[in-house]
Amino acid sequence: MKKVTVQPPLPTGRECWLDAEDMRWAAKHWAVRIGVKVPIVVIRQMRTKWASMSLGGRMTLNTDLLTLPKDLGEFVIVHELVHLLAPNHGKVFKSFMHAYLPDWQGREKALRQRERASLLAINKQANARSRDR
Repeated sequence: MKKVTVQPPLPTGRECWLDAEDMRWAAKHWAVRIGVKVPIVVIRQMRTKWASMSLGGRMTLNTDLLTLPKDLGEFVIVHELVHLLAPNHGKVFKSFMHAYLPDWQGREKALRQRERASLLAINKQANARSRDR
């Protein structure tokens, strides 16, 4: 008998971003829901961060978020918006995160795991290139 491996299902439209406008809409939706000023949302390539929020109300989101499941992108968006209410990652910040996104710690952990997996893949590619020289 042949062993059959079951592949996890591909994300559906509800589980992944449709496009950049979908992510912009989510940022504006969450701003209204949290009760902060709706930010100007800019989506561009960033080297070291998933996102940033300026004091002037400009949210910059990394284009790499478009490749992640929507729930991880929403975590990043809510995290940045909550910084408008609490500037550091102290108790107040965490209280707001729990209030708006009760499962935020699980989402953060999943995001960090993806980061580590990506870094491992990048390091393997770099090592392979250096061996080929």
